[in-house]
Amino acid sequence: MDPLSALRDYTIHAQLDRIVAVNEEFRFGNDYVFPRTMKTAYRSKQGNLYTLETLVFFLHNADLKFTDYLQNALSRGVPAITFIDRKPLLDYLTGKVSSTDSIVFPLPQHPEPQNNLNSSSGVDFQYRPEDPCLADVGRGGGAVVEPVNGKEEDFMSLISGIERPLRDRDSLLECKNKDFYSVLVASMKSEEERQRIESQQRKDGLVAKSRLLMGVDDRGGGYGDDMGYDSMSKPKMHFKGGKIGEGVPIILVPSAFQTLITIYNVKEFLEDGVFIPTDMKVKQMKGPKPECVTVQKKFSTDRNRVMTAYEVRDKPSALKAEDWDRVVAVFVLGKEWQFKDWPFKDHVEIFNRIIGFFMRFEDDSVESAKTVKQWNVKIISISKNKRHQDRAAALEVWDKLEEFVRARSHG
Repeated sequence: MDPLSALRDYTIHAQLDRIVAVNEEFRFGNDYVFPRTMKTAYRSKQGNLYTLETLVFFLHNADLKFTDYLQNALSRGVPAITFIDRKPLLDYLTGKVSSTDSIVFPLPQHPEPQNNLNSSSGVDFQYRPEDPCLADVGRGGGAVVEPVNGKEEDFMSLISGIERPLRDRDSLLECKNKDFYSVLVASMKSEEERQRIESQQRKDGLVAKSRLLMGVDDRGGGYGDDMGYDSMSKPKMHFKGGKIGEGVPIILVPSAFQTLITIYNVKEFLEDGVFIPTDMKVKQMKGPKPECVTVQKKFSTDRNRVMTAYEVRDKPSALKAEDWDRVVAVFVLGKEWQFKDWPFKDHVEIFNRIIGFFMRFEDDSVESAKTVKQWNVKIISISKNKRHQDRAAALEVWDKLEEFVRARSHG
């Protein structure tokens, strides 16, 4: 008898307690002995044959929740069945259904009694060892051969013993007349050239020329083409009366790590709408800390928006007098010392000329924002765990910032 039929017979007659594991075998009372890792004729939805050990362990844990069963199987090192196979497998083994398409060989409709079966089982099955469909599968995954001189052999072991590998993963990478080193060199040169061009653009102010700051130019405003900017005009905004100075506008962020937005993670937050903790970004970064990061708004509900570039810095002390004319926003830490040596007399003047943002987690205590509530700043809340909500918070920052810049440019 094959192991699946024997296990079903014992399950139907509530004799699972007679199945005893001894070393690497399962003993079905005094009737049968099968290897524990022997594959049965029950094929899973994924295509593999379940072993006898897997099915016996499943039956002993059939009353548990599936998650508890999986944990038990993992702790015991026993391969588990899949959730989709659970009910049909249990129905078949307990006799609720007489057959299933998951059996790899057809079970006989009228089984003939066998002399070696326990008479108390009540149900006998025909076993035909000459039928290739019913060949037992051994530990190696091949069909078991009849014992020769008392020693059991299997085909897969014999085949594996004479196998000789023709190619391995190293030889597969050896391509005739192909030089992958040149590909590596070319890609490195391309990346170096891209970085050089971006660096030169920042130095020459080409970013500001190609992306007009909110559409204001020498002629008093307006956009020249359908792309949202006039490529022939040059942004020239002065701080007279509170307007923005000439060049790329600046956003200041704290250099302290106890704030949510820093120069390390500001680009991902403002450009991609994703908050990444600073400590995580520091671990991912290669090279020194950047002195300046260029960001632009890459997402918007307004198709006619203007592409505007901003410089993000975290060292106000390094700004020149004319640079302060370009500062349009600041992410505040909530501490007075952040504004030490700033060229303004008080918070009123600061937040009249510069829009302030305070980032906080939505479940933080009210005390964390107690100080900034006395200032004219925008409080932006994000979730500690729900990253899909970051985009809405970043969009709120952009909307407030662009509204402030438009008002200040036309003030």
